[in-house]
Amino acid sequence: MRLDKFLCQMNMGTRSEVKTLIKKGLITVNGHQATSAEQKVNELQDDIVCKGQSLSYRQYVYYMMNKPQGVVSATIDKNDPTVLDLLLPVIPEWERKREIVPCGRLDKDTEGLLLLTDDGALIHELLSPKKHVDKTYQVAIAKPLTTEQIQALEQGVDIGEKNLTRPANVKVLEDYTILLTIHEGKFHQVKRMLQAVDNEVTALKRISFGPLNLDTELALGESRALTDEEVCMLRNATTQNNMSANPPSLNDIDAVIFDLDGTLVDSMWIWREIDIEYLGRYGLELPETLQSEIEGMSFAETAVYFKNRFELPDSLEEIMRNWNEMAWEKYAKEVPLKPGAKEFLDLCKSRGIKLGIATSNSRELAQNVADVHGLHDYFDCIMTGSDVEKGKPAPDIYLAVASQMDVEPSKCLVFEDICHGITAGLAAGMSVCAVEDAYSAPQRNAKQKLAHYYINDYTEIVKGALS
Repeated sequence: MRLDKFLCQMNMGTRSEVKTLIKKGLITVNGHQATSAEQKVNELQDDIVCKGQSLSYRQYVYYMMNKPQGVVSATIDKNDPTVLDLLLPVIPEWERKREIVPCGRLDKDTEGLLLLTDDGALIHELLSPKKHVDKTYQVAIAKPLTTEQIQALEQGVDIGEKNLTRPANVKVLEDYTILLTIHEGKFHQVKRMLQAVDNEVTALKRISFGPLNLDTELALGESRALTDEEVCMLRNATTQNNMSANPPSLNDIDAVIFDLDGTLVDSMWIWREIDIEYLGRYGLELPETLQSEIEGMSFAETAVYFKNRFELPDSLEEIMRNWNEMAWEKYAKEVPLKPGAKEFLDLCKSRGIKLGIATSNSRELAQNVADVHGLHDYFDCIMTGSDVEKGKPAPDIYLAVASQMDVEPSKCLVFEDICHGITAGLAAGMSVCAVEDAYSAPQRNAKQKLAHYYINDYTEIVKGALS
């Protein structure tokens, strides 16, 4: 990404204003004074400092607030404090110029979970009536509900609009306290629903919004940033049918990014054999839970894990060198591309779609795979887990590949074979297609629920595109 574009996205000023900052010598990149607005930077890895303040890049920000009563769900209000008044003092200064807004609203006298973000597309999806994202409230009521009143709420009630409310879910906690889950967001809906059954809300608190639950450690008025996993869950909540009946379309896609093992090449099986052989050299047996424990780790992180867990005498460099040597012969002679992969790469190239690899494997093996299968001319970028700070399921590697190819994350389509990788792609704000692989068969149902699309192999996409 260009330096001036990065600074503008970090709200350091307009394009002309950030150019002035650069000319005045107020910007450094990795300790060196920046001299050109056109300088390329890696927003995920480079240490970029503006006027002495280190900047951390995030395309969007997401905050959870435990909203108190007496505060309005707005950005500006002449009479009352707003949720933005509570949020701004606790977020980094350079993020305060972002257009952060509440996702939906809670009434002034309602407390509890409120999402605030500058991701307008996600807000639109979460609030769309077509998505029916669940919202659960803890409701204090004036009198206990009868069985008939509960049934009415769960069937839909008349609140004075054209249609009855959608069926709700009611759970009685105590005589005067219930949990009410609704699947829409009409004005004063909870209060109007209780009025419709001859009752009254005396206190109201939202405790969940879709898959997001209110953090019980947040005091009233406090906020915290969402985790990558929470953002991923929210994005998935807007997908009506996570498993598409059709292969993904390449329309509006500027880049396709592949994981390597189990996704682009049929190689996952070899690592169990290598682990058995390698640990056998030290008289150790392979733990059945090992693969799940190291899932998503980079090649170097896995070496550290092995050395510490199994108290290996070899250095980290020796461990990784031995693994590379053991794997290379298998990759060269026994590891094929996934069916239809080469044809799919050709299809992408013919449409001008950029191609990248984001793998947790070593760079040596990634390069060797490209050598064996003649893939170097296809790929614009190859990155490994060792090139970024956090491995999958963090989004770092996918965001880094997109940045290197100068493509917006929303224009990227990711192919992955395991849940950690799928989560990383989703957390990066990309479309994700899960790929069938015998190694991850136990995860099949989870993969289908998590990803936007699911394919058995790439021939499904090629055939669909050419038909």
